[in-house]
Amino acid sequence: MRANRLTSLVLYALPNGNSTAWTIGKRTVAGEDWHYEIQHIGAQTRFVRAANPDRNYVTIYLETTYKSWPAWSKNHSENKYALIHAIVDSLRQIFTAYPHELVLNGHSGGGNFIFNFIDGSDSIPAYVERIAFIESDYNYSPEKGHGAKLVRWLNAASNHYLCVLAYNDSVALFDGKPVVSATGGTWYRSKLMYDYLARHFQFTSSEDSAFVRHFALGGRIQFWLKQNPTRAILHTFQVERNGFIHSLLAGTPFDQVGYLYYGDRAYEQFIR
Repeated sequence: MRANRLTSLVLYALPNGNSTAWTIGKRTVAGEDWHYEIQHIGAQTRFVRAANPDRNYVTIYLETTYKSWPAWSKNHSENKYALIHAIVDSLRQIFTAYPHELVLNGHSGGGNFIFNFIDGSDSIPAYVERIAFIESDYNYSPEKGHGAKLVRWLNAASNHYLCVLAYNDSVALFDGKPVVSATGGTWYRSKLMYDYLARHFQFTSSEDSAFVRHFALGGRIQFWLKQNPTRAILHTFQVERNGFIHSLLAGTPFDQVGYLYYGDRAYEQFIR
């Protein structure tokens, strides 16, 4: 790291059931645990560093003893907001020597961490540069004021970015049964978030057999909603197929340069 470069501190809240080692990922051989192959956040971080060498990128993995941020929240209901902000403040303190901005990021139940952070203050702090939900916005609630806080934060500075990646889990089946309720998954919650933001920002939308896309503020706000005609479970693909890369580069000059969101893995050479 170089002190004369702006630093992005990426707080990546782990998905339910995953360890930090699985989340970082590695090159595996036959017989090794398949979890090492489904996120590759380590390799995707290295791709982003190579793509934008003028900035430091530090990925900080946030894992709980419960292997679940929703379970952690349930067991810390009385002081969870204070604890979440204390965690963030302590991590920022480590990097006081480096001019930095914060990225709140997470997959699956990791989105619970992000919403606890948002719920724990009257407004989203200006030092938060980017918020990214990778198949993780289950807790979005207009009634809790999430939409209003996001609008104020996005309007507060031209370097604030929101990236939402989700798929149509409302039709996904496992053993012939729905994996989520019609209103309990990221497809429904992402649409709720978009509907609220669309009252305040002018969006350009497009739709094809692969995605429903909604962009605003010159790409600073991006919704990529994956179609699911085969009713498959695409939960981890949102990350593996360059999702983490896109969550950090969406809306920047490096958006879709050298990679495609939901395309082939662009970070193969960076897997260790």
